[in-house]
Amino acid sequence: MLETAAGSKQSQALEYESKYTLICTECAREYSADHLKCSRDDALLRSRYRNKKLTLRNIPGLARYHDWLPLKNPIPTEAGPITYKSEGLARELGLDNLYISFSGYWPERGARIKTCTFKELEAHPTLYRILENGDKGLVVASAGNTARAFAHVSTLTGVNVYLVVPESGYNRMWLPEEPTENIHLILMEGKNDYADAIHLANRIARLPGMMPEGGARNIARRDGMGTCALDGAFYMKRMPDHYFQAIGSGTGGIAAWEAFLRLQQDGRFGNKLPKLQLAQNLPFAPMYKAWMAGRREIIEEIDMPNPKKLIDAMYSNILSNREPPYAIPGGVYDALISTRGKMYGVPNEEAKAGKRLFEDMEGIDIVRPAGVAVAALIQALEAGSVRPEEFILLNITGGGFYRLIEEFSLTNIRPIARARDPMIPLEDILEI
Repeated sequence: MLETAAGSKQSQALEYESKYTLICTECAREYSADHLKCSRDDALLRSRYRNKKLTLRNIPGLARYHDWLPLKNPIPTEAGPITYKSEGLARELGLDNLYISFSGYWPERGARIKTCTFKELEAHPTLYRILENGDKGLVVASAGNTARAFAHVSTLTGVNVYLVVPESGYNRMWLPEEPTENIHLILMEGKNDYADAIHLANRIARLPGMMPEGGARNIARRDGMGTCALDGAFYMKRMPDHYFQAIGSGTGGIAAWEAFLRLQQDGRFGNKLPKLQLAQNLPFAPMYKAWMAGRREIIEEIDMPNPKKLIDAMYSNILSNREPPYAIPGGVYDALISTRGKMYGVPNEEAKAGKRLFEDMEGIDIVRPAGVAVAALIQALEAGSVRPEEFILLNITGGGFYRLIEEFSLTNIRPIARARDPMIPLEDILEI
């Protein structure tokens, strides 16, 4: 019997609904695909995909991992993480099995992320998911890189994005194409930081027709970033022994942990979870300080006194977040405990040296947070926490800017409004 058009649509909807469900990481309650929070507790929800074994699609970019992304249709982009085995840096550090996960623009190696940041890995799934499920405007708070990534994907999807960025991040607000009218940049002037941007963005997101991007609670963001771990495991044909990454909020670390849990269940990549080796840039390193003190909770007076002063003193201030998902069930603390992981505090000079060393040895420019990750790897080697023969996946979360500008002319995104106070009347900055 032929299926009617209505029946076909219903069948497609049911197939999508059965692709994945959401599971509370605290109470294990199950939810449909459109939830951000558990009704019983404050824990993160995690995607549970129907396909327990990941089958790669023969498509470039993120679409290779479509089975483990919360979308109906494959993402039409060449952007995605790439993995390669290091020679130069590995030789310099005396490592036998150092693998690089690179998210940036390096076409000679197949890397085609035109915003030069792994934040694009979360922007694509998030905005294409909105395109599939509704037409609300998405509100994003960012220190700069995330906003640039969402702006770029907005030019591809036509989804309206409202980007709230502190003035210190304005130099990151460029695109490799002309901005469209769907991009609405709100610049926070003065001493406002990322946390202030979050507070203003939360207020805007409560307006009719708007929705918050969800931060760490957004499973599309986490599962998109988790493709770095997936790509690394498929390239190595196993999970690594150690996974290194610099973190600001820690969402990328959570995403890697969740991806490794799925690979563990897949069964083809080993049963032992990689140790998460996560790094923060001193002097602003609240998660590192809480972890070293053996605490699940961050205590502001101890771990980040006078936070704006500390943030100003950072080499990589994009790694600053005063409200990270550290203590929350399913968050950074649980990820570290689950993987027997470790945290590193990296001083500015070590981060600068790590960045220079990688660029000299590997032949591509990288972002400052990636320099923090390289420095953490060096610290681990000096402490004997990593053995030369072990398999290491080093997440280089951005790079290739100077390679990009050889081929593309960059355009600055102009703000539609400016604000000096997170509590500014919204009608003063938006047409309401």
